[in-house]
Amino acid sequence: MHKPLSPGKTIGILGGGQLGRMTALAAANFGYRCYIMEPQRNCPASFVSAGHLTAEYDSEAALLKFASQVDVVTLEFENVPVKSLKFLESQVPVYPGPQALEISQDRVREKSFLNDQGIETAPWAPVKNAEDLDIAVDKIGRPSVLKTTRFGYDGKGQAKIGPETDAIAAWREVGSGYCILEGFVDFTMEISVIVARSVTGEIKAYEPVENRHANHILDETHVPASITAEQTEQAMEIATKAVEAMDLVGLLAVEMFVAADGRILVNEVAPRPHNSGHWTMDACVTSQFEQLVRAVCGLPLGSTQRLGRAKMKNLLGRDVHKWEEYLAEPGAHLHLYGKADVKAGRKMGHVNWLFQDDDA
Repeated sequence: MHKPLSPGKTIGILGGGQLGRMTALAAANFGYRCYIMEPQRNCPASFVSAGHLTAEYDSEAALLKFASQVDVVTLEFENVPVKSLKFLESQVPVYPGPQALEISQDRVREKSFLNDQGIETAPWAPVKNAEDLDIAVDKIGRPSVLKTTRFGYDGKGQAKIGPETDAIAAWREVGSGYCILEGFVDFTMEISVIVARSVTGEIKAYEPVENRHANHILDETHVPASITAEQTEQAMEIATKAVEAMDLVGLLAVEMFVAADGRILVNEVAPRPHNSGHWTMDACVTSQFEQLVRAVCGLPLGSTQRLGRAKMKNLLGRDVHKWEEYLAEPGAHLHLYGKADVKAGRKMGHVNWLFQDDDA
């Protein structure tokens, strides 16, 4: 039986972005301190944490120092080297563990894992060389999407292969490395489910939300998603099956497509808090960040009950300059991340709105 981590203990967070920042703020409400390991100085999480170790994730000396200062480790950024996580795990409990990263960091491994669990994805094929690419395009067809197997996000590291596209040129465009070719899905919307699993094995899933993108970056999340009760139940079952199969402790975000024929296909998973869960901060009994703290500290998981209909909007780049307008708007909940440099497409903050279900 796991003994809950008592207030006053320290949670180590790998990564110092906005997800780490909001996790540290949630942890403070339970009396925990947070210690950040992140290469970048003045990162968003560093301003609200007890300490910040500025070091690369592959430095064993830094990892040893980090482990000596904390009682448990979690992450807000999944591109930490698996080797580093294994090393940390020999010193201190780490949630999620290396297995979750090994799956989520590699799209081929991720798709294979999901399919092995009976979870449906878009059709796909691995591409290691030009010959593989020809075979994959013949198998998957056009249009399709060529993606690097590792480190792509927000539309980066991918290229569309249309009817007239030179496939080899597209492969060179994404770096000529190990890739995956995915078939296009005729979908009506993109949804996601965030599920929490505690060190005790307790599992709770948030209901599916509808995600709307602009230029491959999440723009708005709407809750609840406009899907059927059966699709809602199926999406939550898929996320629960995935988190159990991964033996993951913490949060798992599962992004899915709702196909035109009603099927639900998984796009990808992320073993951390997720942009599409930001609505929970103001429109749910328990935020995703509080839930992560509860999960890794062995506390009972909180209620995932929704308080009403909700909308989340990302503030990308110069959108953040509208912060005063949002502050003046009744019912708008503004969350800024403390980033100094405003760049096009950069996530600078978000706004949540909560509506009663009977509101127009």
